Amino acid sequence: MSSDATEIRDAALPYRAEADAQKVLLGYKRTDVGFIPNEWTTAELLNVAECLDNLRVPLNETQRSRMQGDIPYCGANGVLDYVSDFVVDDDIILMAEDGGYFDEYSSRPIAYRMKGKCWVNNHAHILKATRGHDQGFLFYSLVHKNILPFLASGTRSKLNKSEMAKITVPVPPSETEQRAIAEALSDVDGLLGALEALIAKKRAIKQAAMQQLLTGRTRLPGFSGEWETKRLGEVADVESGATPSTQVPANWDGDIPWCTPTDITGTPGKYLTSTGRRITRQGLASCAASLLPRGALLLCSRATIGELKIATTEICTNQGFKSLVCKPGTSSEFLYYLLLTLKHKLIERASGSTFLEVGKRDVASIQALFPCQDEQAAIAAVLSDMDAAIAVLEARRDKTRAIKQGMMQQLLTGRIRLVPPPAAGNLK
Repeated sequence: MSSDATEIRDAALPYRAEADAQKVLLGYKRTDVGFIPNEWTTAELLNVAECLDNLRVPLNETQRSRMQGDIPYCGANGVLDYVSDFVVDDDIILMAEDGGYFDEYSSRPIAYRMKGKCWVNNHAHILKATRGHDQGFLFYSLVHKNILPFLASGTRSKLNKSEMAKITVPVPPSETEQRAIAEALSDVDGLLGALEALIAKKRAIKQAAMQQLLTGRTRLPGFSGEWETKRLGEVADVESGATPSTQVPANWDGDIPWCTPTDITGTPGKYLTSTGRRITRQGLASCAASLLPRGALLLCSRATIGELKIATTEICTNQGFKSLVCKPGTSSEFLYYLLLTLKHKLIERASGSTFLEVGKRDVASIQALFPCQDEQAAIAAVLSDMDAAIAVLEARRDKTRAIKQGMMQQLLTGRIRLVPPPAAGNLK
């Protein structure tokens, strides 16, 4: 497979013509699965695959605990456990029967592939491509298939075997072409897997570095002074938030960012630059919220206790926060990383009958070790560099995912041909 999807795309040179007010590729036809090459066909799923549901055997948690091993125990969405025996030893496709990501099929899989020994419960259909059909191509045809029209209604959506049999898939006439498409997509999956493994490794290295650097067990070159034990209230002012009345329109849609926990959990990285809602100066004056400076640490004190971001602009929050504004001598970047390691202490201090919340005094009373400001900045710089390296890998992974999605749309409909199509004169 080419390392650049552009080369694959440029290899296809179809001519376009107008038909039914839509742009249709010349040499293609409209089918239940969209436009496909004239020489391709479509088939109902169980005409190209065998259903092996008779091999499924559900095991409850107690049964599995008595037969722990290293063989995957599979359910609707993947491996649930590991057992000491197997019901299948083959290359199979598992497609969710119930409990699958049916409403999220475009971003999360509704089918996955297992090779070798595994045990399958009754929440996934077992499929095996029949002779003349490639297992890999069949898998990629199903992994993000929209099966909502085939689901049985009820308290829990279910894909019954009889309805599954009606699902239509494209069928290139040559198993060689099917295999070429599957191998191209498998190559991208391999790259994605390698990137995920590298990201996980980098995260583990960063976590270990935090444990060493933020406790003083490992010192950076040039630093040797003693660290001091201080309370958070000594190194930062702890500020609460509030919500202006929602019954007063003049309080809202102003120019002051107003942060909620959802803004924190929905934002990747360590910085918060924008919020879902904004308030006016009147709204700020009407409630107990404080206008926090740039660099303030926005610390969630309810529900998602311990989640935090660094504000990149002046901002205020609702009452679900105990934000910290660093005093002179304390680096906000250093305190950000330190707070990540103190999440368990915050949760230990949380209380409440309706929902858990950590109070202002509780946050201020937490103790930790602090080096001089220069060493704080040096430690924060090391950890920030690690974050930046991870972010680069995550961006590459996300770009690769997008490329794969485009490749699937093109390859599985024959818009891109990895095997030369028949000469134009041979098309019927």
